[in-house]
Amino acid sequence: MMGPRQEAQPALFYEFSLEDHVPQNHLLRSIDRFVDLSGLRAYLADFYSHTGRPSVDPELLIRMLLVGYCFGIRSERRLCEEVHLNLAYRWFCRLDLSDRVPDHSTFSKNRHGRFRDSELLRHLFETTVARCIEEGLVSGQRMAVDASLIEADANKQNSTPKEEWDAGVINLADAPLAVREYLETLDEAAFGAASEVQPKFTSHSDPASQWTAARKGPAFFSYSDNYLIDTDHGVIVDVEATRSIRQAEVGSTKTMLDRVKVRFDLHPERLIADTAYGTGPMLGWLVDRKIAPHIPVFDKSGRSDGTWTRADFEWDAENDHYICPEGHELKQFRRNYSDPNRGPTGKGTARYRALKEVCQACPSKAQCCPNADARKITREEHEDARQVARDIAKTEQYVISMKLRKKVEMLFAHLKRILGLNRLRLRGPCGAKDEFLLAATAQNLRKLAKILPAPQQPRNA
Repeated sequence: MMGPRQEAQPALFYEFSLEDHVPQNHLLRSIDRFVDLSGLRAYLADFYSHTGRPSVDPELLIRMLLVGYCFGIRSERRLCEEVHLNLAYRWFCRLDLSDRVPDHSTFSKNRHGRFRDSELLRHLFETTVARCIEEGLVSGQRMAVDASLIEADANKQNSTPKEEWDAGVINLADAPLAVREYLETLDEAAFGAASEVQPKFTSHSDPASQWTAARKGPAFFSYSDNYLIDTDHGVIVDVEATRSIRQAEVGSTKTMLDRVKVRFDLHPERLIADTAYGTGPMLGWLVDRKIAPHIPVFDKSGRSDGTWTRADFEWDAENDHYICPEGHELKQFRRNYSDPNRGPTGKGTARYRALKEVCQACPSKAQCCPNADARKITREEHEDARQVARDIAKTEQYVISMKLRKKVEMLFAHLKRILGLNRLRLRGPCGAKDEFLLAATAQNLRKLAKILPAPQQPRNA
């Protein structure tokens, strides 16, 4: 039997509770337990005027942004529509059915103003990290670092070749916000000062972004999202935005390690990374701070012609010389110099040479230096630290570390596929920082919700 036609019957009064209509196993219920915004208004008090019309509650804006980044809602217009329609989103944002959702333009005004001036988004991220530490998800013993390219909101059609680009002709009064931020970061190691090499193209709309073809495909403008994670549960303990070049990415590692030491008193016993971080200066920096570098050494001393490489020569640290496989010594200096300018060059590289007459009479000359009168070996300033990394690479702990390093790559895959952060919506260095901080905060909150879900409460009959 067909039932009666369903028609909406208007009623004078409704009894409705959002609490009863949000499922107990909804992700936002678990996330809500770890979002502590009680001190938010006090944190922002100095950035609001004491006169004028009342503003939108900053806690509401932050809760809406968290909803957007936790569920991959990239557009703020769409976010406002979703919060207006979705009961669970309204419940999380503390909005009743009759409460009005803020206009999308409110986010831009606050982000470009008081949110950035107060570094609120970093404060929010670090509050989440502190909660992860409090819940026992971070030990701080083993950390891993990596970077991932995120496409910038720029395209080649609106760009200039490097030989035609001149930052000195920009009129700051008429320049867009992203261009002004670019000029302000020219002296920062993460952006302008990261390298003297100019990119092939410079974007007009976002000149701080990097033109790169690092993915072995079509080149594009991008920023690098750098993560420092604790490998126990894959919690992100710090995040940094940089240009998409190796020097900036490696340099951000020092910034993040120093920052977690100051903010959370975390000093890892080991750092896990890929070969890009295995340069001599980086390894020396880690060894000086008593951090074991579980990192493949970035080494180009190998030879492809079958002759002996530097690894075939034994280093005698006590006597400051190399010993070749035939037992001959390669020394840096054969006599003492009274003039210090004739001694070491001070450029971070030392040259060790064998005697010409010894090499000429050596039976293994064809295998050692067939095209030279005598064998020469260069030794970098941080070669001792490189050797520490080589020795670590022979241990079983190193094999485990290489498996743990995949946790960083999994977080980047989650960032792009689940949270939808394949391309930035905001421009400029500050826009990239804002998006990366919010995305990392959302990932940590989802991690807390997954490991420590909200207890299920029985429903009333």
